Amino acid sequence: MSNDPLLQPFQLKHLTLRNRIMTTSHEPAYAEDGMPKERYRAYHVERAKGGIALTMTAGSASVSKDSPPSFGNVLVYKDEVVPWMRDLADACHEQGTAVMIQITHLGRRTRWDKGDWLPVIAPSHAREPAHRAFPKRIEDWDIERVIKDFADAAERMKAAGLDGIEIEAYGHLAQQFWSPSTNDLGAPYGGSLDNRLRFTFDMLKAIRDRVGAEFIVGVRYTADEVDMLDGMGREEGMEVSRRLKASGMVDFLNIIRGHIDTDSALTDVIPIQGMPSAPHLDFAGEIRAETRWPTFHAARIPDVPTARHAIASGKVDMVGMTRAHLTDPHIVRKILAGREDDIRPCVGANYCLDRIYQGGAAFCIHNGATGRETTMPHEIPPADKRRKIVIVGAGPGGLEAARVGAARGHEVVLFEAAPQAGGQVRLTAQSKRRREMIGIIDWRVAQCEAAGVTLNFNSWAEADTVLAEKPDVVILATGGLPNTDVLTTGNELVVSAWDIISGDVKPGRNVLVFDDAGDNVGLQAAEVIAQAGGKVEIMTPDRVFAPEVMGMNLVPYMRALQKFDAVFTVTWRLESAERAGNAIRALIGSDYGGVWQERIVDQIVVNHGTLPLDDLYFELKPLSSNRGAVDYDALIEGRPQTRDDNPDGMFQLFRIGDAVAARNTHAAIYDALRLVKDL
Repeated sequence: MSNDPLLQPFQLKHLTLRNRIMTTSHEPAYAEDGMPKERYRAYHVERAKGGIALTMTAGSASVSKDSPPSFGNVLVYKDEVVPWMRDLADACHEQGTAVMIQITHLGRRTRWDKGDWLPVIAPSHAREPAHRAFPKRIEDWDIERVIKDFADAAERMKAAGLDGIEIEAYGHLAQQFWSPSTNDLGAPYGGSLDNRLRFTFDMLKAIRDRVGAEFIVGVRYTADEVDMLDGMGREEGMEVSRRLKASGMVDFLNIIRGHIDTDSALTDVIPIQGMPSAPHLDFAGEIRAETRWPTFHAARIPDVPTARHAIASGKVDMVGMTRAHLTDPHIVRKILAGREDDIRPCVGANYCLDRIYQGGAAFCIHNGATGRETTMPHEIPPADKRRKIVIVGAGPGGLEAARVGAARGHEVVLFEAAPQAGGQVRLTAQSKRRREMIGIIDWRVAQCEAAGVTLNFNSWAEADTVLAEKPDVVILATGGLPNTDVLTTGNELVVSAWDIISGDVKPGRNVLVFDDAGDNVGLQAAEVIAQAGGKVEIMTPDRVFAPEVMGMNLVPYMRALQKFDAVFTVTWRLESAERAGNAIRALIGSDYGGVWQERIVDQIVVNHGTLPLDDLYFELKPLSSNRGAVDYDALIEGRPQTRDDNPDGMFQLFRIGDAVAARNTHAAIYDALRLVKDL
């Protein structure tokens, strides 16, 4: 047997977990009608195939109708969930992976205008800022029925053949009872710690009465709400941990630290790129040392060395690599095969969670197959016939096309005008806080080199360059350049956000950043300006600024920019600019009409997306067999591209990513994967 601490089995009651790696509960928002159907099942089965010991499903599966899902949660208050969960459990068990589910009542952490439009309940009227609902103060009959709902849900999950359940406490109804910040009830459910814990222990007893003593039940909770006003502190958290163990009703503790009622607090609990790895691991280790009870933990454990340390140091018994498995579901299998270098790295971009919290499904920024397991392969199948593919552009899309093409067995030649691969990702990684993004590029370059892709850097590809290769397929991933031509007059007076980030243009002292693309680029440029000592105003015609950045990624920008007293202006549009001596006069209008303002600044920075670099595409288009056309039905259905619009055509021609239109990194990678997997 291997000496690797991560590969040692762990005995949890009667259940033997084959190694120490798990995914903690998370809701990828793949449920359909509240049920974990084919897509949901395929996602978890893929990780089971990858060798994980335990997959914890359904971040926050709802036990009650007045706990409506905020982002596609599984509804365990419905009997119909049982066969769906049984199918999922059976499929994972066949691969040797244990399956549990996290069940909860969200309490105030939801909205009243979801689901059946029932009032939100909590142990006080205090609103959770993140979800904005003012709750009804819970009554005795609410407590009685919710406890019954927990027991019913647990019984359903046992009937479905799951290995256990986890009660989600932190931020949800259970811990809303625990925390003095969110519980202003009198006895018997408020006041003393005994009273604040009464709901949880009444609920656990009801669950045990239904599922028996052998079924595994754990609790995920925060043992320290840190800086939450009137929150539960470390010492009370330790006492709660001791009492959970002593109750005899809890088989494992899943530890976190902090609170999640605001975007900022949530990001400290679940850190993103640029923030420290494993910030709560030592604290989880303190809980384990105090209780000597099975302890699980996950919070930005992005790589195998960090996970290995968590187990080898004895801080935890099971380590959660949840976002890491969104990026690469086959981590354990690669460890077993001695291929750790092949593991696709989690870069902490948090595209996955930010999409969920904004109402979308979880997708990994650089794995187009995650969440699409029913249609997209994590392991690329070989092609029936070897072809020659020429790719122009070594950004994320071009490199993904090269990686997938080579994995199919094709001969792949890539041209890149720059001395290094990376495209816009390399520009993004100029920021110290976002430098992990370069992992998207470095991993693909290594994969391409290992697969024999011919990489030509400092090579500007003209039509003759491409034709000289005698390709069967040409893929243009040439990206785009910033579009700053957005004013009625004065476009020559502005610079692009790229100019600022790259260092090609020195930041001004008094700067207006006009950002109507709303992505990371505008805020990243503003941060560069502010850090250089410039006064900066970020302006957008939208109702909110930077809507594409989303909640958790916005947090570090706000922390940086607010320190420099940056100004954020919404619902105003930069219309024109003109010289005013040594300064620039900016005329500001509104889409709402009838009002105007002026700004006197020394620099205007525009972030308005990109325009495709498509000259080569249109030069090659008449020479191609498909004239550049894409059969969208075939693309969506996973069939080869077979259009033959030009009998004299010499090759198939496609373009991907920003060479088509300004989008994002994930779109470019997904474009490449779903096209090339069928070539």
